[in-house]
Order: sequence, then C-alpha cells, then structure tokens
Amino acid sequence: MLKLIRWMMPFAMTGFVTLTASAQDPTPPQPDLKPPQVKGADTTIKKIMEDLQKVADSDKQNAKAIEQLSLGRELDNITKYDLIKNNLIQAAETYYLLNKKIIDLKSRTTTSNLDVFITSLNNPESKELGFSLSDRVVELVEKIILKGKNDKNERNTKLVESTKSIINSPIFKSFTSLTPPLAIASSVMNFLHSVSQSNKAINHKLLQEFEKELNKYVIYYTALNDANQKFEFGLNFNKDQLSLLQDNMYDHLAFTSQVLKMPLPARGNKTIAESLNDYFIDFRKDKVIDFFAKMEAQYTKGGKINYEGLLRDNPNLKEANNQLEDLVLMTKRFENLYNEYFSLLDSYYTKVNHSLRLAQDNALADRAIVEAKQNEFRGLKNEAVQEIQASINMRELLLNVDKIKYRYRIF
Repeated sequence: MLKLIRWMMPFAMTGFVTLTASAQDPTPPQPDLKPPQVKGADTTIKKIMEDLQKVADSDKQNAKAIEQLSLGRELDNITKYDLIKNNLIQAAETYYLLNKKIIDLKSRTTTSNLDVFITSLNNPESKELGFSLSDRVVELVEKIILKGKNDKNERNTKLVESTKSIINSPIFKSFTSLTPPLAIASSVMNFLHSVSQSNKAINHKLLQEFEKELNKYVIYYTALNDANQKFEFGLNFNKDQLSLLQDNMYDHLAFTSQVLKMPLPARGNKTIAESLNDYFIDFRKDKVIDFFAKMEAQYTKGGKINYEGLLRDNPNLKEANNQLEDLVLMTKRFENLYNEYFSLLDSYYTKVNHSLRLAQDNALADRAIVEAKQNEFRGLKNEAVQEIQASINMRELLLNVDKIKYRYRIF
C-alpha cells in the first residue's frame, strides 16, 4: 500500500502543480494603449496666440471691408450728384432752345416769296399763266351768251357791263370759304340764270355751253383752292400741337425751376410765349452752374464736400433729374412736329403742281408756261425749306439733348 502511494505521488504532484498554475494564471494580454499626453504650458499659450491672431486678422478684414463699403458709398453719392448736376445744367439750355424753336415754328406759314407766288396764281386779275380769269369770263359771255354779235345794243352792253361789275366787286375779297375766282364763277352763273328768265335769247343750251367752258377754269381754281385750304388746315393743326407742347413745357419747367430756387413768376395777362421769353433772360445755363457752385460751398467742410448730406437735404434734386425723361420726350415731340411741317410743304407742292397740270390739260395755259411755273415753284419751295431749316437749326437742339443722361434714374 505504501509502495502504491509512493508510486502515485509523482503523478499527483504533477496534477496539483498544473491545477495550481491554471488557477493563478493572470488575464489574457490586452492591446498596447498609449497613455494620454499631458499638454505643457508652452503648448497652451501657443494655441491661445494662434486664436488671437485669427481674431486680429478677421478684424482687419472686416475693417477693410467696412472701409471699402464706406468709400463705395461716398463714390456712389459723388456719381449721383455729378449726374444730377450735369443733367440739370444741360436741361436749362434745353428749355431755352426748345421754347425758342417752338415760337419760331409757330410763326411759320411758308415764306414771303412762296406766298406771293401762290397769291398771284389765285388772283383773277393775274396773267401768270398767260390769262386772267376776269378777261376770260367776259370773253366767254361775249362769245357764247351773245353769240359773238357785233351789234352793241343796249341789252348786250348792259349784260357785259353787269358781268364786269360782278367780277370787280370788292365783296369777293372778303370771302374766306371760297377763293375770289370760284366766287366770281358762281356769281356770274347765277346772274346769267336770272337774266335768262326775262331774256329769251339766253336759252338753256347757251347756259350749258357757257358753264361747260367756265368749269374748265373752275376745275383749276378748285384744285388750287383745295391745296391752299389743306395746307392752311395742316398749318393750323401743327400750330395747335406746338401750343400744347409749349403748355406742357411750361408746366414741366415750373417744377424744375422751383427745385433750382429760380421759380417762374406769375404770368398775369401775358401769353406763355411772352412769359417764357422774359423768364429766359435770367434762367440760363450759367445761372444753374452758379446754383450748384453755391450749394457745393454750403456743404463743404475741411475742403471736402459732404455729398451724402447734400443729397439727403435736397431730395427734390433727384426727382427733378428723374423727370428729365419727360423733357427729352418733349424735344422728340417737337422734332416730329418740325418734320410734319415739311411733310405739309411737300404735300402742298404736289397739289399746286396738280392744279397747274389741270390748267394745261384743259388748254387754259400753254405747256411751256406751265412747266416754267412748276420749275419756279420748285425753286421757291426748296428755298423755303432751306430758310426754315437754317432758322430753327434742329441739330443744335438735338446735340444739347444728347448731353442729358436721362436714362439713369436716381433713387
């Protein structure tokens, strides 16, 4: 038994040691972990300094941005002021020129030479086309109504004298709806119809023949009269539109002149033309330049103009500038009326030439005489156009208007 115990002891000891070792074995090894680093005082200060530098850099950038914004705002005010100043200075000259040219165009009919030419064509005593209506009417009475009889009996003599009396009547000179030639033709026909009631020798057939020949002259003078009337109507309409334009300009100027501390005086009994002519003696470009010079001096401090304060205290300057588009549109309207005048003159020229051709076609005047008159009329018409263009000088107005930068509205 003892031997058996001794034989088993090595094996028992081995198992014990093994079990004991297993019981006392530590936990399995863990991954290596670096211990947290502890920042030193120098690292902390460095980080604080970096943060402070970032703040300082940001402040500099903000200050620079603010400075640029302030400078931009100041430049913007200067730009606005310079634009307003230039526009209103040019507007003063535009008002003056527009008024002057409106008055000039309103006073136009044609020219003295052209008027004399037309008046002579429409004069029953004139022989510009180789005949006078007065003589031709008497000749037609003698040739057709009296059948060319040579005997000068009392009745025939009285008929001729009465015809001459009608032709020479001063009453025709006062006619406004008809020209003297047309009035004469109508009166002579009425007279002959009246005489035919008691004079059986003047029958219906003779009256028809007389009227047929007389109508050749009536056709010519009717065409000429139509040309004159339409031209006169067109001129009157053109003048009415010019008057309306001048009224609008006066109202527009009233506001602008108030802003520039040079208000329009009371008109009283004066016409707009009279009032504006008097006003433009003082209200001129140089006076507006003086106005802005005084304003700049008022807002100058330390050698620098306070543009922001100037514009803030005078808001109507912006409004006066913004309304200049209306003034420019008025000049465009005047340009249209100016061109319409020459269109009227062209139409008049065409109609008068048409009446002259009628005189030729109806054998009232020789072709050579008619062509000579047409050439004369063309020359007078071209002369009238050149005279009016030189007098009004549209280019002067348009060049001045181009200096107004009205498209830039200021708020």
